[in-house]
Amino acid sequence: MSTTQSQGLKQGQQMKVTERIQMAGGPGRGPGGMVGQKASNFGPSAKRLLGRLAPQRVKLASLLTLAVVSVVLSSLAPRFLGHATDWIVAGSIGRQIPAGVSVDSYVASLRAEGQDRLADVISGVDHVVPGHGVDFGAVGAILLLVLGLYVASNLFSFLQGLMLNGLVNTTVKDLRADVEEKLNVLPLEYFDSQPRGEILSRVTNDIDNISQSLQQTMSQLLTSMVSVITILVMMFWISPLLACIALVSVPISMFVARTVMKRSQGQFINQWRSTGHLNAHIEETFSGHELVRVFGRQADAEARFAERNDALHDAGFKAQFLSGLVMPVMMFIGNLNFIAVAVVGGLRVAHGALTIGEVQAFIQYSRQFNMPLTQVASMMNLLQSGVASAERVFELLDAPEQVPERNGSLPDVRRGEVRFEHVSFSYDPQVPLIEDLSLVAKPGQTVAIVGPTGAGKTTLVNLVMRFYELDGGRITLDGTDVTEIPRSLLRAQTGMVLQDTWLFEGTIRDNLLYGRPDATEEELLAAARATFVDRFVHSLPDGYDTVVDADGGSLSAGERQLLTICRAFLAEPSLLILDEATSSVDTRTELLLQHAMAALRTDRTSFVIAHRLSTIRDADLILVMEDGAIVEQGNHDQLLAADGAYARLYQSQFAAPVDDEQVA
Repeated sequence: MSTTQSQGLKQGQQMKVTERIQMAGGPGRGPGGMVGQKASNFGPSAKRLLGRLAPQRVKLASLLTLAVVSVVLSSLAPRFLGHATDWIVAGSIGRQIPAGVSVDSYVASLRAEGQDRLADVISGVDHVVPGHGVDFGAVGAILLLVLGLYVASNLFSFLQGLMLNGLVNTTVKDLRADVEEKLNVLPLEYFDSQPRGEILSRVTNDIDNISQSLQQTMSQLLTSMVSVITILVMMFWISPLLACIALVSVPISMFVARTVMKRSQGQFINQWRSTGHLNAHIEETFSGHELVRVFGRQADAEARFAERNDALHDAGFKAQFLSGLVMPVMMFIGNLNFIAVAVVGGLRVAHGALTIGEVQAFIQYSRQFNMPLTQVASMMNLLQSGVASAERVFELLDAPEQVPERNGSLPDVRRGEVRFEHVSFSYDPQVPLIEDLSLVAKPGQTVAIVGPTGAGKTTLVNLVMRFYELDGGRITLDGTDVTEIPRSLLRAQTGMVLQDTWLFEGTIRDNLLYGRPDATEEELLAAARATFVDRFVHSLPDGYDTVVDADGGSLSAGERQLLTICRAFLAEPSLLILDEATSSVDTRTELLLQHAMAALRTDRTSFVIAHRLSTIRDADLILVMEDGAIVEQGNHDQLLAADGAYARLYQSQFAAPVDDEQVA
């Protein structure tokens, strides 16, 4: 294998984990990387999620009490309505019996006439007063009692919902706070190993899904379980035989619901996978809309859209159709159960074993009994989705944190001497990158780092900032090991300008003051003039009060980069790191900025990473890196005279234009 091939292999192996993940697909993941997933460890994750409610034990106990009271009150109502029916039946029978004739004698006369069934029915009815009709006073009192039960039940249910809302929102608020705190102590390695969209999904979509799942399932599950227990007690109290008949439908209903849900869940996964593919195609097509038109691929883009849209339509139809079968099938089984209860109940009334009111109450209970079971079945997908989201959030919370801070104080770094002493580091332990590297950046020096892509240039300055921890050796700042300096204090004295510009939503003034909020207006304007920001800001409608977003709004890439340079200029850092800081500006502006940055670098140590060697000719020390090692170092003239790696890089950039002119 040639040296070039070996270098290419190592560079490929050292490609950032982020790049590899972002290029990989996300099978089965819908928008936000969440919907359609199923928890791999449902039990432990659900238990841990419920454990998040533990700090609010008092509210949780009150919630359970309110749910029990609400369900018990509503469950008592059918029993009393049955009593009201019995009073009406008793009044109807009493009107048919002559006054002065006892019920027993009337029943005996019916039996003597061979009307045993009617005699059995009348003998099973209480409160019969011969010669009197319906006692509307008693019926009215019962109806008022039932009305009171329903009003009280709904009141407790309202209080339960109100308390649940506070309980869930407080829990989710604490969860968000824990996630935010966790993000602040995660090492940069974690963010490099996870796509940005994946992290944002866990912080936003997954937590929102947890909130919705808890809101929609917690109350329903709690109420449903209490309802099932209460209704079962009432059903067995009225008639154990009818209760057993009603229970026959339970395993049948659960089996059917589980079968249908299992099939529909697969279709929902297909639906969200198809949605993700369609959204990805739309985003890609519209982001590169100009390129699609330039190459005349509109028809091809439309054909792919139609294909994926049809796939989404088919998957969505199947998912909705199958999931829509749950309720009708459960209702059909419930109706069969209702027929069985009605027939057997009628026979029991005919034999005098039950009253009409008791059968009426039981039928109501059998209807109510199937309802919570149906609700539980229909909520399982939502519950699984919520637990799956919780599992993903817990994975983030369980991620290894950065090395804890040591107790230390910020030394006087005004000198800014940086030493690398036998430093070793690699992203992948199996693929070494930097091995036994030593160098000294003297106070006030400008150290330029050049080399091919993947050589370790940016890694070198990331190690100074403690974005990554060393595998071996140490880095000192003015003689103090950087691991003994709190990260926040170390980075507060460091200014960094990256190739990828980043602005925060707000005014241009807010973005410039981000690194130094207490700067005066005169200092801000001085920094803006020195970095040539002032000349284009005045052309904007609102000047320094112009609002921009993270993408820079109407600003060009070069203007955004000027703002980031001005932001670092205004912060007056002791240590300056410039990573391709002028890559997006024109040549004339770059020359002007070189003078500005020369002033910025005065009396402070600077690390400059550059591919355009014209920007670092005046550097005090130039380091040439290949495969994580410094292969050459010196100033511009010394390295050209050495005719080594730097000379080859320089010739590749400046010799070609000369040759072209000679050929012309």
